[in-house]
Amino acid sequence: MNRLVFIGNGFDLAHGLSTSYKDFINWYWEQRVTGFIYEHSCVSKDILCTFESIDKERTHWHIHYLYDFKRYLQPLPGEEKATGKDIIDAIIEAKGVYKVTFSPLLERIYKNIETKGWVDIENDYYELLKEFALEEDSEEKTKELNAQLHFLQEKLVEYLNEINAQDVIMNPNIRRIIYTPFERKDISIERQIALDEHIDYSYELDDEDWEVRLGFYGMDGASHLSSIHAFKDDVEVGGKSKQFPDIYFLLPKQIMLLNFNYTNTAKAYLKDNSPFTINQIHGRLDEPASVIFGYGDEMDEKYKELLNKNDNECLTNIKSIKYLEADNYRKMLSFIEAEPFQVFIMGHSCGNSDRTLLNTLFEHPNCVSIKPYYYVKDDGSDTYLDIVQNISRNFTDMKKMRDRVVNKIYCEPLPQNESEN
Repeated sequence: MNRLVFIGNGFDLAHGLSTSYKDFINWYWEQRVTGFIYEHSCVSKDILCTFESIDKERTHWHIHYLYDFKRYLQPLPGEEKATGKDIIDAIIEAKGVYKVTFSPLLERIYKNIETKGWVDIENDYYELLKEFALEEDSEEKTKELNAQLHFLQEKLVEYLNEINAQDVIMNPNIRRIIYTPFERKDISIERQIALDEHIDYSYELDDEDWEVRLGFYGMDGASHLSSIHAFKDDVEVGGKSKQFPDIYFLLPKQIMLLNFNYTNTAKAYLKDNSPFTINQIHGRLDEPASVIFGYGDEMDEKYKELLNKNDNECLTNIKSIKYLEADNYRKMLSFIEAEPFQVFIMGHSCGNSDRTLLNTLFEHPNCVSIKPYYYVKDDGSDTYLDIVQNISRNFTDMKKMRDRVVNKIYCEPLPQNESEN
């Protein structure tokens, strides 16, 4: 039996990386404000937004930067320096001095951050895609929307390359979880037999196999063989049952870290030459062309309407199609077809933007368990139910969902770096 570990954005956040979409958009605002100093005209424009100076005395943006924004950028003693977002907000509020025009995608992103405090760019994109693509004469709007998302993708790669740590400090508590033995209480009732078969398989390993297997976990196999032999001897004489094996017999056969991020944080949890694998399912920062940024929900009722449009522009950023450009998805399928597998969820919200892929995994006959590691908020509440509610949307069989998702009493929070506690 194997283990598939989801690595989502919360995993990077747990390691102190500012990788949320809100962090990214705040960085974008910093860039826009800094860029004003080079604008020697009354208009500062990119594909997402246009800032126009309508002040008759100060028409150029570099003049506004040097004089009007000075009180923000060079605060008085005791005052905090304004962020790029603060300055953008001030520009928007000064309606008699500036005119601001947002693209539909950026407008939705901006409003969601203001009202919710967070944003899901991929979901906002898909909602607008359905709205635009299903209108009459929608081709131009859809094309412009895709261009805006592509621009954001390029900027996101630039931002993440700036903050992506090459040597992330491995959190030993997270490593403990990734490599922990299986626990019977985590396995679905329907598939308990898969755990029994895994124990039987482990029981039949010879000494050489055990040395190799324990080596996967950084253990000196030879020094642990006596404990393994003692357990097997006890089973033979009836002193112990296979139903209560030593932890050695419960170690996963293979582990795949399914990394939904573009960063290399997960790499800290695999030793050099480890037989376990990292699958960068959405691409890598060092290969920008491999990055998959879009939406993947073929279960959505509007998706068939997009297909029936017979317009490839509508499908440009659909993840399930983009997966075909590389073999990461195929490697994932090979992994889940090979053996029964348990899913650990670390920092992934399991939202609809990955719904097609998640449904493939969660309802697969070989899936025996789905265990979420949740986040505890400052007020003491946590995200367990949020994650489980999202997981449920990726199922068509609710009976399977209730059996496979691990009860909260058997789950725990995702450990955070001490600097983030």
